[in-house]
Amino acid sequence: MNLLILKLILTPLLIAMATLAVRRWGFTLGGVFTGLPLISGPVSLFLALEQGPRFAEQGSRGMLLGTIALAAFCVAYVRTGKGLSWLAPLIVGFASYCFAAWSLSFFSFNLGVLTLLVLFFLSAAVKAAGLPVSSASRVAAPSWDIPMRMVTATAMVLLITGWAGHIGPKWSGILAPFPVFTCIMGVFAQKQNGADAAHGLISGIIIGCFGAVSFYLVVGLAVERTSIAATYLLATAAALAINGLCLTALTLKTRNS
Repeated sequence: MNLLILKLILTPLLIAMATLAVRRWGFTLGGVFTGLPLISGPVSLFLALEQGPRFAEQGSRGMLLGTIALAAFCVAYVRTGKGLSWLAPLIVGFASYCFAAWSLSFFSFNLGVLTLLVLFFLSAAVKAAGLPVSSASRVAAPSWDIPMRMVTATAMVLLITGWAGHIGPKWSGILAPFPVFTCIMGVFAQKQNGADAAHGLISGIIIGCFGAVSFYLVVGLAVERTSIAATYLLATAAALAINGLCLTALTLKTRNS
């Protein structure tokens, strides 16, 4: 199958699934599913196919760094979000993301150290954001909601993979977790349901990032040692398994609180 056609099919499908997950399970549990590498995962796969396994291995390290920047966006957004006002937290969140991404671009770590560093920052982000205090009610979304998200996410994948040869594996990886989808879903949740809804969604996304970390780790360890198909099947299985554990733990915690 032509890679362009695959890009135009795979990413929109994943985004539609994430949006439906939020509508089915609510903001927090749906957010955990959304924390999966729905954009960065396809980016990583296409980097391996188009630029080669070595490029994808280096890109996976950049994606781990980008996950820290994504966590910075999420914490800044939920800590500043109030009521139905979304513009101020969006600006603060993007400023935090850009500063974190720029700062992290100067550092280089081996895969093991980098993974531990990301896990530390994600754990700190979970505590800083805090679990939502209540579950917000849901409202019907406009008919153009899912198509707009699908188009935006697909454009992001096309942009990064199209410029990967110019910006290199590190920045391709750092930009892959760019919070374009988190931003869209967070703003929609806040406009429709208020700050509690956005808080629930984005807190869930932070928790879901643990699954994304396992995806990047597997890619970094395996993509140069085995086939691309086996690497990404294993990485996907690892991400789903970790997110399943996160969902279970979050559900139990919610029931006991």
